[in-house]
Amino acid sequence: MVKFFLSLLLVVALIQPTAAIPKEKVIIFSAGSLAKPLEVMEKAFEKANPNIDLQIELSGSRKAARKVCSLHKPCDIVISADYLVIKDLLYPKYASWLIRFAKNEMVIAYTPKSKYANEINSSNWYKVLLKPGVRYGHSDPNIDPCGYRTLMVWQLAEKYYKEPGLYEKLVKGCPKEYIRPKSVELIALLESGHMDYAWEYISVARQHGLKFVRLPKQINLSSVKYADFYREAKVKVSGKKPGTFVEYTATPIVYGLTLIKNAQNRNGALKFLKYFLSKDGGLKVLKDCYQTPIIPPVGEGKGIPEEILSLIKR
Repeated sequence: MVKFFLSLLLVVALIQPTAAIPKEKVIIFSAGSLAKPLEVMEKAFEKANPNIDLQIELSGSRKAARKVCSLHKPCDIVISADYLVIKDLLYPKYASWLIRFAKNEMVIAYTPKSKYANEINSSNWYKVLLKPGVRYGHSDPNIDPCGYRTLMVWQLAEKYYKEPGLYEKLVKGCPKEYIRPKSVELIALLESGHMDYAWEYISVARQHGLKFVRLPKQINLSSVKYADFYREAKVKVSGKKPGTFVEYTATPIVYGLTLIKNAQNRNGALKFLKYFLSKDGGLKVLKDCYQTPIIPPVGEGKGIPEEILSLIKR
């Protein structure tokens, strides 16, 4: 009988659920335009590293940085659609280095239901947008680089097409209700028919299967060749402190990332960065998601961790 009860107790012990081992958290504040590639990366990385839980928060890049520098929220990695945001808002207190890892291009996204969808092209797009009844939008320049880049494109378009006053006309033609915190939020308005055209990155337009107008390289912020011309466009956005402003000068679109100085899970974050920056890892995912990776990624600043030095160039 004693043996029976001992055997029974053993069986009960074996079938009892074991306590789950808590996972390490890696907190990432990222640009919303990276939603699709990060979704793919998250699944692949967590499958290879089951003890790590990636917690990814998407927003406009400037908002992502402000979560760290203004709200002091715990964070390990910040990924920005504009590497200059890291320098502007996180240097020198929260970060001392960054890595430039991808490029992009500004386009005008639309659907077959958009007004004048069969007419719009790279030459007449601004005339179409300014037609009565056409609704177009962009993201908030104070929160999202895609927003201030839209305004930069409009300034450059005025010069390129030799259309005095075009910038102001485009600004006036876009009411506040069509300005959203991040560019990917405009997709739902397009797809529902509440908006005809949205200013997006080409990677986002392709990921969502949208039609889009490709603009001349002289104004789409994609080409180093036209960097000098791009610099003629400047946009003021809100600064680090309330009531202050900073002026951004247009440059070719380049994404950047950094590891926050007081990262709570530095080791876990570095594991993810090693995957993200590898040619067969994160950079391949970016390419598969229609975004041009910089191979090898380019680092700048002081204190880049040794663990990732072999994956970048200085």
